[in-house]
Amino acid sequence: MCAEPRISLMAAGELRDLLTALERGQGPTAIAALMAIDAESWHAIEQRLAAIGTDLRAALHHLV
Repeated sequence: MCAEPRISLMAAGELRDLLTALERGQGPTAIAALMAIDAESWHAIEQRLAAIGTDLRAALHHLV
């Protein structure tokens, strides 16, 4: 039995930085934060978004 993927503390910080950068209109900083998120955390983020009926693209679209 595999443990559910978890969002690392580092990835949570990167996600926060991504959202802050988007809010400030800092596209390159937002992309850098996206690229810094590890694979396991990405999987956990995707699972949580799917549980609420959305995906990253749709969630980010509502922010910009």
